[in-house]
Amino acid sequence: MRLQNTIQKDIFICGQGLHTGRMIDMCLRPAPRGSGVVFIRKDKGDIEIKANVGSVSDTSFATTLSTDGARVGTVEHLLAALAGLNIDNVYIELNGPEVPILDGSALHFVDALMQCGIAKQAKSVSCIKILEPIVVTEGASQIAITPYDGTRITYRLFYTHPAFGEQKMGVDITATSFINELAPARTFGFLKDVEMLKSKGLVKGGSLDNAIVLGDKEVINGGSLRFKNEFVRHKILDAIGDLSLIGMPIYGHVIANKSGHTLHVKLLKKILLNRDLWEIISPAVLTSGTSELAAQV
Repeated sequence: MRLQNTIQKDIFICGQGLHTGRMIDMCLRPAPRGSGVVFIRKDKGDIEIKANVGSVSDTSFATTLSTDGARVGTVEHLLAALAGLNIDNVYIELNGPEVPILDGSALHFVDALMQCGIAKQAKSVSCIKILEPIVVTEGASQIAITPYDGTRITYRLFYTHPAFGEQKMGVDITATSFINELAPARTFGFLKDVEMLKSKGLVKGGSLDNAIVLGDKEVINGGSLRFKNEFVRHKILDAIGDLSLIGMPIYGHVIANKSGHTLHVKLLKKILLNRDLWEIISPAVLTSGTSELAAQV
């Protein structure tokens, strides 16, 4: 059982939002033990938006959190970096509605966090241990979590596209595996969908510098792929960020088939609603922890 962690000092990051196209100033600040991850919209009167499943307001093309009329979108890559490095408590101040996309992966967030340094806090981390399988199915997509001694994600991705077709990967999630195998994997999209997304007011900041783009037959910027199976690695990265919204590490094996942000969140909600299928593991009995989790649903 490890201790909680925060960051040693402030981290300043500036970059463009993938969907809004706006330049966003963001500052990560150390937070006291037990705070969790909290986004703060400085341009909205310091409205705080807690990074938990109860704050999720949209899962279309990215994960968006909202509170009291303020929102913050595309949070999954930053949340994945924090979860992957076991950083539990941090305040994230922004002057706009979206986390900067940077290069479309979690790599720059990881580099900044590691350069800043991680500070241990005098409180142990509790975790959710899955006792029985929990499954969510939606059409041809499915996600499940089963008992496992640790945290593992197995992801199957399939597109009828000549560039990659089917990709599948399973990985035990540790700080080392996240840094080396998942953090550099970038988001991706299809050129044919760009006009549709733009008509919805999205991807205003999208470019070949922050996403892998697929044409009809090939990866347009495929010469710079970081992994042969970079697509499925990024889907696992997204899952880590979304699943962290439950508020504590999950001991279980997540098995996903053609899943995405929406099913990730539905799985979290189903976990929270089925209290008899999991337990909280901590140094002491946590009666308060259960009530805090239940309040998210």
